[in-house]
Amino acid sequence: MSGITSDGAGEVAGEGVSERLALLDYRRQVAAMYAAVRREEVAIEERWTQLRAQREGLFRDHPLLPLPPDRRAQAQLPFFDYDPQWRVTAQVAATAPVAHTLQLRDDGDVRLTRLGVAQFEVVGRRLRLPLQWVGGYGGGLLLSFRDGTSGRETYGGGRYLLDTIKGADLGGADLGGGERTLVLDFNFAYNPSCAYDPRWHCPLPDRDSWLDVEGRAGERMM
Repeated sequence: MSGITSDGAGEVAGEGVSERLALLDYRRQVAAMYAAVRREEVAIEERWTQLRAQREGLFRDHPLLPLPPDRRAQAQLPFFDYDPQWRVTAQVAATAPVAHTLQLRDDGDVRLTRLGVAQFEVVGRRLRLPLQWVGGYGGGLLLSFRDGTSGRETYGGGRYLLDTIKGADLGGADLGGGERTLVLDFNFAYNPSCAYDPRWHCPLPDRDSWLDVEGRAGERMM
């Protein structure tokens, strides 16, 4: 099972029409959740609280989420308290594209291309994370990371922040003159599917995506 997802759901090889329609429903819900996150007329902490509640609702009710049935009814996903210093606007710098392929067993090969880096400052540090482009029809941007909390308070394999194929997009802008930005709000960082069920296969951040600070924002382990 694949972990390239916006909120924990993946795709299973050989799915029938019912499973595909369930995936379509899931993607619609997640896209709507993140569209609401990008509406700046609402206070960001209110948007964050709403998305947390919606994510928990998906974990309890949607058939494609990785929790087994006996753990769903009382599903509560712990988060760090919202910390505004972990919401930043990153400058995007293009790099020479570097492609590699991941094998995800049931789902076959996934092609990722590193096409740039997001550069930002937080907790007094200048940091950077590589941006991956997921190949295939339409494609999408994937940003995952590890930090000093990984393996202690958060999932050891790392967390996801952006996965635009499934709608996990926090926004950004072209500032003119070729200057590009992405909103990176680590309070919205979430665990991939494999954090909850080892049957799911997740592309995890490589060594260049490890932050040497404690990112005490976003989803923690249950």
